[in-house]
Amino acid sequence: MSKSERDTIDQGTAWEALKAHARDVGQAHLRDLFNEQAGRFEYYRRQAAGLTLDLSKQRWRPETLELLLDLAKEAGLPSAIERLLDGKRVNLSEDRPALHTALRMPEDARLVVEGEDVVPAVHRTLTRMEEMVDKFHGGQWRGATGRAIRDVVNLGVGGSDLGPLMVTHALADYQPEGIHQVNVHFASTMDGSQLADYLTRLNPETTLFVLSSKSFTTIDTLSNARTARDWLLSRLMQEKQGGNGNGHFHADDIDRDLVMRQHFIGVSASPEKMSEWGIAPSNQLEFWDWVGGRYSLWGAIGLPIALAVGMDNFRGLLAGAHEMDRHFREAPLQDNLPVMLALAGIWNVNFLDIRAHSILPYDGRLEYFASYLEQLEMESNGKSATNDGQVTTYSTCPVLWGQLGPNAQHAFYQLLHQGTQAVECDFIAPLKRYDDVEDDATREHLQGQHRLTLANCFAQSRVLMLGDDAIDEPGERPSHKRYRGNQPSSTLLLDRLTPHTLGALVALYEHKVFVQATIWDINPFDQWGVELGKKIAGETEQILASRDGIDAMDDSSRGLIETFWAFEPDQTGSSSRDA
Repeated sequence: MSKSERDTIDQGTAWEALKAHARDVGQAHLRDLFNEQAGRFEYYRRQAAGLTLDLSKQRWRPETLELLLDLAKEAGLPSAIERLLDGKRVNLSEDRPALHTALRMPEDARLVVEGEDVVPAVHRTLTRMEEMVDKFHGGQWRGATGRAIRDVVNLGVGGSDLGPLMVTHALADYQPEGIHQVNVHFASTMDGSQLADYLTRLNPETTLFVLSSKSFTTIDTLSNARTARDWLLSRLMQEKQGGNGNGHFHADDIDRDLVMRQHFIGVSASPEKMSEWGIAPSNQLEFWDWVGGRYSLWGAIGLPIALAVGMDNFRGLLAGAHEMDRHFREAPLQDNLPVMLALAGIWNVNFLDIRAHSILPYDGRLEYFASYLEQLEMESNGKSATNDGQVTTYSTCPVLWGQLGPNAQHAFYQLLHQGTQAVECDFIAPLKRYDDVEDDATREHLQGQHRLTLANCFAQSRVLMLGDDAIDEPGERPSHKRYRGNQPSSTLLLDRLTPHTLGALVALYEHKVFVQATIWDINPFDQWGVELGKKIAGETEQILASRDGIDAMDDSSRGLIETFWAFEPDQTGSSSRDA
């Protein structure tokens, strides 16, 4: 049965076969699956781009995988992969392509989309980024008072924050040597708490702000941007000498245009709005509406990454992602890392009814990786309408969360081991670390800690799989010391954490999301739920400010707003609660 001949994917032959199969294998325990299949690790291991993926601890048999591959083919996955990578209009609700993979294509590649090769524009932006980065690292980007910029604060939210934040932290070891030091910071919260902290500590003479917003209308970012602009203008244009006490300049020599030109960079798909806000055209970096925000770290949104690790390492990140793109296009489905990882998720969510997924990196540099994936997966695939506008009769994206594995062991692993909730887990770790530490004793100690970390990573997935059978302990145990096991997991090992392997890792999960969206017949490239929240928040803010329109609100919202008004100072500076 072709996709066009049925209403939804769950009415197909492969889906029905998997449902029947799940009634059998779904009852099996992982310890039994290992006992019945010799060489299980080798059978389910896949490698590409410096990554090793172990899927042997998933609750499936070889015939399960064959049926899942049939499902992928029935959903038209091979042609969907081609459409994505060839620049076809895969974002159906917005009628445009999703070309984040074009952002990491090499300069000599070509990708003609509707008559235009998009690669040259991508590399013009990369060249402009490199010029900016070189100017910062050479100490030549100077503030309005002539002092070199030392602190760059990225103002963005969602994809304009999570990706750059995650990567700069993960690649902190790769800061280039022999450059003018530039410290990169991130402020995303609309309440201003992160920004306020920076404004108390940073010197306005040597601070620059990067405004990152695809639409350049995001209220979170623009609220922070206005505060930052007023802070700079008030501090740098004050009528006295000496500025912040760290330099000597005449405020009369500094005008608004100079401050805006030397202390702000804009990154957006809307150059006209950047100009309206006051960003100088020479300080604008553009990306395009065919790049979703959560897929945008590979282009101009990645400027903070390049400032932190240098353009060579940024290009290494792109190269790793591009290698995974090529693997995604060229590898057979059964050997394809994104496809295999996605099929494991489909099996868990739709046939084993496991709707929780935890991301557990065993490397402190990946502290923000789970947060990054939360947006990538749940904003992309948190959908309940098919591409034809029907309501799905099956589950889509699971609830996804996580944190550093060694810390999580002392937090929510109790639930994983003995709770009532089935959870799929992804364990992520590098195989090699600290071999470049020069001091012999320090290197030995740190490598010992790395071995300890890997031991915990491997042990936790083993206990989650086997439960009581992992413990060689005679005699009966009380129920509070029993472990059921049978919790499925995948393990992803990086040869080492480098710009290249990190790029491949992120691209792996991007493509996993696309594979699952294809099988679920949903659009992973829009986010109308997010847009609705923004719209309603804007209307509510108008009511809070104007005190007009509250009668149209529901009883709870009306009560909350009136509670706020009771605490809000009136024009005399007092509130009704002060009386």
